[in-house]
Amino acid sequence: MSTSLPFRTLLVMGASGQLGRRVVDLLMEARAGRVIAASRNPDKLANYTLCGAEVRAVDLDDPASLDAVCKGVHRILLINTEALDVSGRRLQQHRNAIDAAVRAGVQHLVYTSISNASADSTVPGAADHHATEQMLAGTRLGWSVLRKNIYAEDLLPALARAVATGRWEAAAGEGAAAYVTREDYAQSVAAALGSSFDGHRILDITGPMAVTHGMIARWVTETTGKPVTYVPAGVPALAGGSSAESGDPQAELQAALDAAIARGEFAKASRAVSELVGRPPMNVPAFLRAHRPRLMGE
Repeated sequence: MSTSLPFRTLLVMGASGQLGRRVVDLLMEARAGRVIAASRNPDKLANYTLCGAEVRAVDLDDPASLDAVCKGVHRILLINTEALDVSGRRLQQHRNAIDAAVRAGVQHLVYTSISNASADSTVPGAADHHATEQMLAGTRLGWSVLRKNIYAEDLLPALARAVATGRWEAAAGEGAAAYVTREDYAQSVAAALGSSFDGHRILDITGPMAVTHGMIARWVTETTGKPVTYVPAGVPALAGGSSAESGDPQAELQAALDAAIARGEFAKASRAVSELVGRPPMNVPAFLRAHRPRLMGE
C-alpha cells in the first residue's frame, strides 16, 4: 500500500462493519493518509479517535449527511450496504453516495462488488451490484470495482458439520469457486484505496485457483484425519430441509450460491491480490489448516 501521499484524505463509509474496521486498521498501520471512519453508528468507532483517525456520522439515506462527510475527501471506499428491508433502498443508498462524491469533487471511489455482477446473475444482490457498477461508469469519477469471490470463511460452518457427520451435502455439483479469505479481501481493498491509481478498473479479488467441493472435501479429510465425502445434491432436495422450510434467509442464500457455483459464476481466478498486496493470496488447503480447531469443533 502506498505511504507516499499522506496529505490525502481517505474516507471509509461503513467503517463499523467487519470489513470496514479492518480496512481502517490497515490504512492507519500504513499511514496511508488522513483517515475518516464514517458510520451511521459513530459511537461504535470511538476507539479510532485514539489512533488518530477522524470519526464521523453518515446516513446514506440523507444526501445532506453525505455532502458533509465527503467535503474535502480525495478517495472514498463505499462498502456495499445491507439495506435489503425495502426494495430498491440499497441501490438508492449507493446512488446517494456516488452522487455526493461527484458533487464533492472526489478523485476516486472504491466499491465492493461481487464476482460476476451481471444483469443475468441469479445470485441474491447481484443486480444491485451490477447497477451500482453501471452508475460509476456513467460518472466523471475515477473508480475501482473490487469484485469479491466467496469468502473462504463461509465454508467453515458446513465443513465443521461435515467433519462430525462424514457427509457434506451441497448443490454445487462439480462447479468450482475461487474462494478468498476475509483478510486477503480487506488488504486488497485497503491497497486500492490507499494507492495513487486514478483511472477505471474492475478487479476480481479471488484465491489463487478455483476449487470444487470434491477437492475441498479431500483436503478437509487430510487436515482433520476424519473422512469427509462430498455428496452432490439438487437444489430441490436441499430446499426440502427444515431450514429452508422455516424460511431461513441464510439457507436460501447458501442454496443460491451453491447453484451459482454449479453454473460457474464464481470460477474465475485472478492475480489481483498479488498485484495489489504484493504477495499471493492464501489457498484453501492452507486456510483449512489454519482453521483446523474449528473444523474439529474444538
